[in-house]
Amino acid sequence: MIGFFERLARPLLRALDPEDAHALTVKALKFAPLPRPRAGDSRLAVRAFGLNFSNPIGMAAGFDKHAEVPDALLRLGFGFVEIGTVTPLPQPGNPRPRLFRLEADQAVINRFGFNSEGEAAVLARLAARAGQGGIVGVNVGANKESADRAADYVRLIEAVAPVASFVTVNISSPNTPGLRNLQQASVLDDLLARVVEARNRVVARAGPTPVLLKIAPDLSLAELDDVVGIARAREIDGMIVGNTTIGRPASLRDRATAGEAGGLSGRPLFALSNRMLAETYVRVEGEFPLIGAGGIDSGATALAKIKAGADLIQLYSALVFRGLGLVAEIKAELAAALDRGEAERLTDLVGSDAAAMTAEDWPG
Repeated sequence: MIGFFERLARPLLRALDPEDAHALTVKALKFAPLPRPRAGDSRLAVRAFGLNFSNPIGMAAGFDKHAEVPDALLRLGFGFVEIGTVTPLPQPGNPRPRLFRLEADQAVINRFGFNSEGEAAVLARLAARAGQGGIVGVNVGANKESADRAADYVRLIEAVAPVASFVTVNISSPNTPGLRNLQQASVLDDLLARVVEARNRVVARAGPTPVLLKIAPDLSLAELDDVVGIARAREIDGMIVGNTTIGRPASLRDRATAGEAGGLSGRPLFALSNRMLAETYVRVEGEFPLIGAGGIDSGATALAKIKAGADLIQLYSALVFRGLGLVAEIKAELAAALDRGEAERLTDLVGSDAAAMTAEDWPG
């Protein structure tokens, strides 16, 4: 049923301003009579960060910024949902327009700048759904005008841990000035030390809350060495590789829109994000799981992401062009790979191509 209505609505949504279309989609999901998803293929189940995922496909942060529709998204078949980015205080983000489609490239540029309704509003919604089940993570970020950004992350960890399946420390958005500087070794070490300490302080009332780190795909390999080393030393529970890129591949066809400032996501990000995922996987050496994001728009690209080192994967931009039916399509294609005898379970394929990928030429 949802597929039928989506096919009718998609031409209308594509005719609207991208941000207006997104807002309309979220509003529709609030009221859509969605049935509970049927039991999935057990071969696609994943255990990571101490959590049991029915399948590896997650909705990436950025779609449901304010925790308005996590349960609707779970009903659509996602194995998990990450809401946010959430900031401590409400902030409007950057002025509009700030979201752009590159139709010819199946890509998106955004420069939202952490537009957030703030901690209190999101906490109220997450508390109201407590007991609903399903894995719902919270992506947290600092306010633009904060004098102590590390303190913002600490505050949010303490606040959301009781209602979050996991918390992602987002220091890789390109749209908040200076935020990516938090990926520098000396600053990152202090930040993660404070974040982990905060998580441990609230474990008695919140239970164990996995803390993940989301990094940019634009890091140099030397910078990646530092980031992974610090993440391992501070015993972070996992990483997400990666966020949007500030690069503009030469292959982009919509050159006019490509000139817009902001982070690029979608199909052109796949090669770079996959290589960075493989590089991260070989450096992590199995110490913690990885979530792969960037450019997944089919079962084939999802499988490639898993073989590059992802225990779990996340989508967002491809849904703009392919629709929500993409989730079921990817699950079917992953199951078909197992039917072909590539492995008994999907988890057996994680990282199988990573070492070979790191010996290839750097993607252009």
